[in-house]
Amino acid sequence: MEATGKGPPNELFVYCIKGAFPEHGEAELGEMFVGNWLEDDYSYLFFEVESEKKVRQSLEVHPWLEYIDSYHFTYDEWQGRAVERMVAGSFEILPPWEGGIPRMEGKTRIILDPGVVFGSGLHPTTRDCLKALSWVGEEGRPHGILDLGTGTGILAVAGILLGAGRAVAVDLNPLCIRTALKNAVLNGVQSCMGLVCGPAEDVLDEPADVIAANIPFSVTAALLQEETFRERHWLVLSGLMRSEVRELKHELKGYGMEVVREWDSEMIWHTLLVKGKNAG
Repeated sequence: MEATGKGPPNELFVYCIKGAFPEHGEAELGEMFVGNWLEDDYSYLFFEVESEKKVRQSLEVHPWLEYIDSYHFTYDEWQGRAVERMVAGSFEILPPWEGGIPRMEGKTRIILDPGVVFGSGLHPTTRDCLKALSWVGEEGRPHGILDLGTGTGILAVAGILLGAGRAVAVDLNPLCIRTALKNAVLNGVQSCMGLVCGPAEDVLDEPADVIAANIPFSVTAALLQEETFRERHWLVLSGLMRSEVRELKHELKGYGMEVVREWDSEMIWHTLLVKGKNAG
């Protein structure tokens, strides 16, 4: 499927609400509503235009919710810079609004609309995870991938495009799951992707020879204690700061696991490609 569609919003207006804004109430927020980012006990409602009046009117229907604050960004400010075509490993990442651009020779194209969630490819941990998956693909076609903290779904999509018969994309945030589904459809791989809104530990029984985990260090450290996490062919572990990666390497060594490749961005963000216990 080729990239088509309108570009991202020019501006983002974000309204912080204390409490979980109900999914069934989102329809009343209008066509300029972008999405609801849930975090802890707060909802962050994203709009393309100034919408404070609409939000306050909605809260009258949901009186248990409390208006806290509002924020205003350009879309590029929210993402860190403009979302445009980029390359990471064997992948070419193309936003859907850049249709008609010829494919890069020797690269696998991922069409990606990041919306307002993590995983646009701009962050070095996402790019380095894609480099790690590219390396895995060179070693042999993966059979299945478990993408923990999927965000936009980019790593799950990448795994399928490498030849994996199935990927399971997991995230605690419902908005991430919706975005991952949208990107699966953009790439025509939705029939191969399972989507789970919940904690990573709930899906460790899923069959997959590759786990990609671009998640907080504390979660990775806890998962590493689970035998079902360690017993894969490959683990792609990212989202790691310098002190965290030292500790994680020590833990991996204690389990007899080998770090095969390592990437870092200015010695700040680190990504490890690890041979799992069933690597053979």
